[in-house]
Amino acid sequence: MAESSGNGGREYDPEAEHNFPDERVNAVLEEIRTDPEITTYLEAQNVNAVQRKGYNDHGTKHIEIVRNRALCLYDLLKGGDVACNGAADQGLDEADEPVILALAATLHDIGHVVHRDDHVYYSIPLAADLLDRLLPQLGFYDTEESVRLKAEVLHAILCHHTAEDPLTTEAGIIRVADALDMERGRSRIPYEKGGRGINTLSSQAIENVSLRPGDGKAVLVEIEMINAAGVYQVDNLLKAKLDGSGLDDHVRIVAVNTKSGDQLVERIEL
Repeated sequence: MAESSGNGGREYDPEAEHNFPDERVNAVLEEIRTDPEITTYLEAQNVNAVQRKGYNDHGTKHIEIVRNRALCLYDLLKGGDVACNGAADQGLDEADEPVILALAATLHDIGHVVHRDDHVYYSIPLAADLLDRLLPQLGFYDTEESVRLKAEVLHAILCHHTAEDPLTTEAGIIRVADALDMERGRSRIPYEKGGRGINTLSSQAIENVSLRPGDGKAVLVEIEMINAAGVYQVDNLLKAKLDGSGLDDHVRIVAVNTKSGDQLVERIEL
């Protein structure tokens, strides 16, 4: 079953042709999408984030978006001959690079079940326990390979937070993909509860995000805004995560205001 079909480079399609070996990651996606413990975590992590703290969605939908975009971003980078070093440094296969991404994207926010504040640090032990159970049952990895893969997944989870520097391309991809979940639906829940902070208003201004091959860079991120408030989301969140991700030289960001009546911002490139 396909996770999603291609749509502006936003959704990973397991049935499509990719710039990387995809059989292993496609099997992993099937496993994690139906694992009852993982699916419950993804639902439960929104309780602290949304119900108790009033933040935007950090549950199942957010995880699907981040996972999709991480894999699409990875595919474009591979198509642009950008090398990944996480799996390679550990002596793992190229086929394990997207597995690292799929697992890290899925588990990066589970620390919210403990607390929203400092959630990234709580995600590490929870994800480690899940990986200790999940990796052996996949049937791909022996003990040594499981430990090395687990190390890379945990590193990528930790570094989705801007306080930590990604040391691998895979970790940089997770960091940027997390920020690429910025369209209106991202702030749907707190907005309906009455939230009117700048993050909510800015997120409401983002109409569409697409990923495609860039001109001179491996990736073009094109963002359609319906008013100038979207600039905050692009500059303060996405640009902040791209800086220091290790992907700065490979990703071009262009934001376009699609509403001609609003002349404050027509087009910006970061």
